[in-house]
Amino acid sequence: MTEPLRVRAGELEADEILAALREGRRVRIVTELLGSEHEVTLRHDGTIFYCDTPTTLHRHETEDEMRQCIENQGYAPSREE
Repeated sequence: MTEPLRVRAGELEADEILAALREGRRVRIVTELLGSEHEVTLRHDGTIFYCDTPTTLHRHETEDEMRQCIENQGYAPSREE
């Protein structure tokens, strides 16, 4: 199995995160929540995208849904409209 890609929230663009997921890599993102650091694991099984947080496992059926999650949660920098 390929080593997970480990980054801090905001270090990679959503496209870079999604590219890693499409390649079969897990992406571990360190993010801050209520003053503490937490690790979130993003993965793709070839069909479903997963976002595994310390409290919840989110499932996303499409790449667009996963992109929206990545951006809404601040795992990637905001896109300028």
